Amino acid sequence: MTDDAYDAVLFDNDGVLTTLVDRAVLRGAAADTFAAFDVDPAPDDVDRVTVGVTPEDLAAVCETYDLSPAEFWRVRDETASRAQIEAVHRGEKRLYDDVAAVEAIARPKGVVSSNQQATLDFLFDHFDVGGWFETVYGREPDPESLARKKPATHYLDRALADLDVRSERTLFVGDTWVDVVAGDRAGCDTAFVRRPHRRDHALDTEPTYEVETLDDLLALDRVPTREEVAR
Repeated sequence: MTDDAYDAVLFDNDGVLTTLVDRAVLRGAAADTFAAFDVDPAPDDVDRVTVGVTPEDLAAVCETYDLSPAEFWRVRDETASRAQIEAVHRGEKRLYDDVAAVEAIARPKGVVSSNQQATLDFLFDHFDVGGWFETVYGREPDPESLARKKPATHYLDRALADLDVRSERTLFVGDTWVDVVAGDRAGCDTAFVRRPHRRDHALDTEPTYEVETLDDLLALDRVPTREEVAR
């Protein structure tokens, strides 16, 4: 363990700790949301509120169908969360096999995700890993959360404040360009996990590290492990 070891490690969730659900699951949830409002949307509009939704996407879609953005988004998030929970029960969304490496890190840990807070709460309770993390942030079910999600630093900043650590002594681990950009903007070092589903994922911002598995984090000099601390 080096003298400049990280004081904390933060993680994205989907694609890092738990596997992704098929896009069709999330698109089905978006379609079900329109149905709840008795709306028959154009396919492109269903796509616009499936993943990677921006405040502008939501506003434009709701204006098209004369819907309240706040009410539509609340139902959309609840429906998407329920669809993911059902995917867990079907065995389609699970922990990655290398997730035990997270528990082996001997520093305070947290999660910063763009998924719903309700989804994260269920996942960590269901898989019994909530005790690994001192703080967990997902999105609230309101339109304002779309502007706060990564690559914005809002939830990262809150996690850093909760842990009372300096960003320059914190590592943020993610699997998308938005994770790397958000971590960089917040002043954290970043580790990009190039899982098989990210083999061709382009990064404009260079991460501090690029790894293939969470186990690789334990080999980084600045990441203390429980085994090292126990020596």
